Amino acid sequence: MNECLLCKQEFIPEISFLQIFSWSKYREPKICFRCLHQFERLSEIRCKYCSKNMNVAGTCHDCLDWQQIYGQNLLYNYSVYRYNDYFHDLMVNYKRYDDYVLYEVLQEICYKELLKIEADLYVPIPTSPEHQQKRQFDTISAIFSGLVPLTPLLKKKSGCGAQGEKNKHERLASSQSFYIDKEKIKKSFNGKSILLLDDIYTTGRTLYHARDQLLQFLPDSEIRSFSICR
Repeated sequence: MNECLLCKQEFIPEISFLQIFSWSKYREPKICFRCLHQFERLSEIRCKYCSKNMNVAGTCHDCLDWQQIYGQNLLYNYSVYRYNDYFHDLMVNYKRYDDYVLYEVLQEICYKELLKIEADLYVPIPTSPEHQQKRQFDTISAIFSGLVPLTPLLKKKSGCGAQGEKNKHERLASSQSFYIDKEKIKKSFNGKSILLLDDIYTTGRTLYHARDQLLQFLPDSEIRSFSICR
């Protein structure tokens, strides 16, 4: 019997024959079947760039706006879930109330999809120095460090404020908040495939800023992104 990290109820994990005989490492479930199904997976009909759910496949209005800035050089982002109330409550507990153990829930709901995406370098979106000091952990690195090898090439400037506390207009108007960790970056990284890692794609401003900064130092690299939620 396992205890669900979300509802605190005991549950019996479902284990298939495929898992039993698989060569891949078995991951012990941390949340029950009922809680898992509170997360709403994105449909197959989505924006071809950012994964936003759409009624008809194509390019969403957000990405059409980004085309005014970047032309056809848009960022390809893959997300797994829609941002619903249940996901909102999870992130409030994880980030605002510093419930560190919830990183295991976020790992569980995204690791299968993340491991399907191959990249040479996995670069997490960094936490601000202020939040790092308050929480005593980096929220994004905590999620992804147990899943893929991280190469933390980016750092966040102090005093930029949290994106989650801004409205859409304020997010889009945000100035560049990242800089390169010059002790970590190497010339050999240029031309590599890079996957940016984040928890939530809202307007895309954060991930575009991150890509812009990396491209200044690694102009020949292919940069995409993965976010758990859109």
